[in-house]
Amino acid sequence: MAIHYKRILLKLSGEALMGTQGFGIDQAEINRIANEIQIAYNLGVQIAVVVGGGNIFRGVQGAGWGMDKAAADHVGMLATIMNCLILGEVLNKKGIDIRVQTAIAMPTVAEPFIRLRAIRHLQKNRIVILGGGTGNPHVTTDTAAALRAAELKADAVLMAKNGVDGVYDDDPRTNPKAKKLDHISFDEMLRQGLKVMDPAAVSLCQQNNIPILVFDFAKDGSIERIVKGQEVGTIVGNAVRV
Repeated sequence: MAIHYKRILLKLSGEALMGTQGFGIDQAEINRIANEIQIAYNLGVQIAVVVGGGNIFRGVQGAGWGMDKAAADHVGMLATIMNCLILGEVLNKKGIDIRVQTAIAMPTVAEPFIRLRAIRHLQKNRIVILGGGTGNPHVTTDTAAALRAAELKADAVLMAKNGVDGVYDDDPRTNPKAKKLDHISFDEMLRQGLKVMDPAAVSLCQQNNIPILVFDFAKDGSIERIVKGQEVGTIVGNAVRV
């Protein structure tokens, strides 16, 4: 089967790495995630990954403690880099060539994010793992994923969720009659204020005509099915690319 999305930006939440734990990283879960990524990689898909840090620290958590919001967000950015380094090592042990790039300069552990260099890595069949968000406080990792997808000219953003298999017209946790949507336009997503992802991320993808695919990462084989063009989860976009 032909590959439908040849270059993807995979957005992983930090919580996705926790598995059944309440904090940190579950070894079995990060191995499962790496296996899912490897399957798409072996198909020849060019892959960039943006990882959150909520399994270690969230900026809103620090703000709740009375920390300055900017300072708390910077701690959260460092948490994303820790996750990136660990995911990179797991993928590397599987024989995959990876590069970790960060928005916050720390040259002893990772490359700085340089757009053309990241694109070159992708062209050389390396997985690029992007940490540190955008390097700026008050910006979510969802928005960082959309920004990097635009910079790297990705064909799609794959928004991996835990236990959420797509976009619903209402919160399925409080409304059992909520309907799952197979496709929704950017405009409708923003108009309805559906809280699946940061509105700024949706707007960025809309401006650059990059579809967002929201899917449940707990279901094995989802990434493979998506890159092959099969219907998984919900597609957010003005038109489905063919």
